[in-house]
Amino acid sequence: MICPFCEHRKTRVVDKREGNDVKTIRRRRECLKCGRRFTTFEKIETLDLLVIKKDGRREIFDRAKLRGGIIKSCEKRPVSAGDIEKIVDESEAELRKINASEILSKKIGEMVIKRLKKLDEISYIRFASVYRQFADLSDFEKELSKLSKGLKNK
Repeated sequence: MICPFCEHRKTRVVDKREGNDVKTIRRRRECLKCGRRFTTFEKIETLDLLVIKKDGRREIFDRAKLRGGIIKSCEKRPVSAGDIEKIVDESEAELRKINASEILSKKIGEMVIKRLKKLDEISYIRFASVYRQFADLSDFEKELSKLSKGLKNK
């Protein structure tokens, strides 16, 4: 590891521990030349996952894009950043378990909708309205009807 301060190539690990998620290792290092300390993170490299869009285009799976869509649906709702990150983490983990190199965007949307429905109904409706491309008020009414039937059956 190269020291970011003096660019010396020899460092030693002073401390090592798990990062915020179990898949990351945080290492505290010390340069053997200048003695300054710095932190590095080691993360498992995963293969790129291609998302097949509704129009047939393919693009690389992007956690930030998924997180952004969820954040928009949760605006001004009592949903914490931790809750949003948990949905993103769980959805990505589920995608990686499928063990396929390509996944339909519809599948990703359904994973998120399922989790948002349990978390916050308003955020769920907002996400569903964009993801399922609600065209008019009747689409909202149908979804709200399904949601209220589900609540009555609990």
